Amino acid sequence: MPVVIRFGRLGDIVLQTPLLHLLHQRFGQPCRLITAGTWARPLLSGHPDVDSILQLRQRHAPLCLSPERWRLVAELRRCRGPIYVSENSERQLAKIRRMFALAGIGRVQCLFLSDLAVPADHWVDRLLQLGEMTPEGFSAERRPPADAERRRAPRLFVDAADRRERDTWLCQHGIDGHPIVLIQPGNKRALKWGRLRNGDAKAWPLAHWAQLLRAIRGKRPDARVVLCGSRAETSLLRDIRVAAGVDGIIIPTGDLPLRRLLALMETAHSMVSVDTGPAHMAAAVGCPLVVLYGSESPRVWGRRSPTGSPIVELGGPPEHDRVAALASDRVIAAWSDVSTGALRRHEPRSASVTGIRSSRRRVMS
Repeated sequence: MPVVIRFGRLGDIVLQTPLLHLLHQRFGQPCRLITAGTWARPLLSGHPDVDSILQLRQRHAPLCLSPERWRLVAELRRCRGPIYVSENSERQLAKIRRMFALAGIGRVQCLFLSDLAVPADHWVDRLLQLGEMTPEGFSAERRPPADAERRRAPRLFVDAADRRERDTWLCQHGIDGHPIVLIQPGNKRALKWGRLRNGDAKAWPLAHWAQLLRAIRGKRPDARVVLCGSRAETSLLRDIRVAAGVDGIIIPTGDLPLRRLLALMETAHSMVSVDTGPAHMAAAVGCPLVVLYGSESPRVWGRRSPTGSPIVELGGPPEHDRVAALASDRVIAAWSDVSTGALRRHEPRSASVTGIRSSRRRVMS
């Protein structure tokens, strides 16, 4: 069984799915994922390319003080398959190498991103380059079948139980039958005491969010706008709703666990988000999407849809390095572009759609 190790955040785990799929096809078995945090299991629940997930609760605990990491060492001792380390944090890589040494994992059994001769720009392409390689200890290189599906877009899956729970939730909030527009204004790094840190690269001014909400309600009065975020972002979301001064805006912080949010994204009319993990989730279930970039480049982190749904990406280097540099009218125009092709959808998109029909385009600010 192939093993993938990545101690990343939510978006990093979404980006692993093309690698997991490639290794599943190459070696004929779904993968074991070793990661950290609490999001991988719900995020990848029922994923056909994942056999099991080993989650460490703490990413940065010292090896000598972490019983979890010692249990991981014991698990690694039993590993006989190829190991792919897609971690890029030097701090984490040092810990991984120490665990390998304790577990007796030799260099011939594993591959690291640093083994790539010329890494591709985009993270997904980089991971696929890694997945095409074979550790030295596995002499017979295994290739995918000739008719294997090639995925260059992350993909997440929603099941019937998720959809039933989502539909119940929509009924409870009285918004079933309405187009749902999702808005993700915040991310952990851009918040301080529940408010936007105006100097942060991913912080878009509150007044701009308010303008966007007014435009959405004006263009689609039948739509309901859901402001997404964690409990820590409740104050920010309430401030945005008050500043917008329009009805039809819902703040369900604490009431959208990952599976429910994923199912909501699957059927949503569209989403506007800063460059953060939920935007990766939305793209991976085919939600029409506008993403606002700050200091990170879409060339490296750009979203890809497995269903060909429209994605418009604004900002990022070399245009600028702060989301605040994006004018509100450019974001409103981008959402209008996306929503033009995002027909009202209350039935989930077919899970049989494969590949990428490239409809993603860059919009310069």
